Amino acid sequence: MAQNKPTEGKGRGRPRAYDPQTALQQALGVFWSTGYSGASLDSIATAAGMNRPSLYAAFGDKHALYIKALEQYWETAAAAMHAALTDTGLTLRQALTQFYEGQLSIYFSGEGQPRGCFAIGTATTEAVEDAQIREVLSDRLSRLDADLESRLRTAIEQGELAAAVDPAALAVLASSLLHSISIRARAGKSRAELTELVRNAINVICA
Repeated sequence: MAQNKPTEGKGRGRPRAYDPQTALQQALGVFWSTGYSGASLDSIATAAGMNRPSLYAAFGDKHALYIKALEQYWETAAAAMHAALTDTGLTLRQALTQFYEGQLSIYFSGEGQPRGCFAIGTATTEAVEDAQIREVLSDRLSRLDADLESRLRTAIEQGELAAAVDPAALAVLASSLLHSISIRARAGKSRAELTELVRNAINVICA
């Protein structure tokens, strides 16, 4: 009588030869350096250490991969911003200082020329013609404004800001400063210059 063949391991498939999060970070780096239009699947696959079929199977086409990279960036950046703004042990001035310094650390990360904000540097260009990128960008900017507004309302309640201050308007101003220092970082301004700009702007916000 024929013996049954061992079935151990059947259906397990071949293990992945890459880490999805690492591959996504490598892809994000390519988009950050070259922009969405300038990035090719070949350059992304090379950076991620994958071939194109594997890259496509894991993430979809270039557009889907970019959306994932954009959302991943915001998740990381927003976590640092949210932590600064919700730390109840910090004054408004301290919270804003930590808020901006955390993002400057991201803007000046990487090698060579400062990269600024990934979203501002890449998504704003594509958002004009791409509805999905525009929707993601708009949603994340609105969330940022809301987090800042919430912190400013708390500052008003605690007497750190005058009761007459419009927290919604001031939140947009504070958010705009973040975008400005991102652009200035890409334009070659030093971190020291931008830190001073932030300090002066916080003096205005907290006045």
